[in-house]
Order: sequence, then structure tokens, then C-alpha cells
Amino acid sequence: MSEPHSTSLKGYFRRCALVFLAVLCTTSLMITVSFANLGGWPVKVAAILAIAVINAIIVAGFLMHLWSEKKTILIVLGFTLFFFAGLMGLTVWAAHDLPPGASFH
Repeated sequence: MSEPHSTSLKGYFRRCALVFLAVLCTTSLMITVSFANLGGWPVKVAAILAIAVINAIIVAGFLMHLWSEKKTILIVLGFTLFFFAGLMGLTVWAAHDLPPGASFH
């Protein structure tokens, strides 16, 4: 009844262990960057966010099996990321757009 899998269980556990090691490394790198003297908070936040994006790509790609998904799912995911980045950009761009007479504290 059940079909044989194309990968062995030992190979899958090895891949999961490597992903776990990569997640540990990126997490420790984020902590190291947070304590590093990089020249200010904006640089630290940008570096930590870049490392977090790499961490999310590793987790989503391997543990959620997105690398082996169909093209349609990846296209929808790409559109989602594009529009999310656009909304975040619009939010940052309009952060100081206040109505007349209002003040920003």
C-alpha cells in the first residue's frame, strides 16, 4: 500500500541535523552581532534582520520542504514576499506623514 520514499531515513536525519546546526549558528551570530560594536543601532538592526532572513530561508526551504514544492506554490510565495516588502516600505515611507496640526512625539 505505501510507496517507498526516494530518500532514506538516515539521510533525512542528517539533513535535519545540518539544518539544526545552521539555525544554531545563525542564532549565535545574531546574538554576537547584538553585542558587537558596529557603529549604532540601525546597523545592528539591519545586520540582525539580514541574518534572520537567512535563518528563515534555511528553515522554510529545508524543514518545510519548499525547495521541492511545485512552481505555482513558489510563485505565490514570491508574490507574497514582494507585496509584504512593498507594504513595509510604504509604512516606513509614510511614518512621518501626519495630518495638519498633529505633532510627532
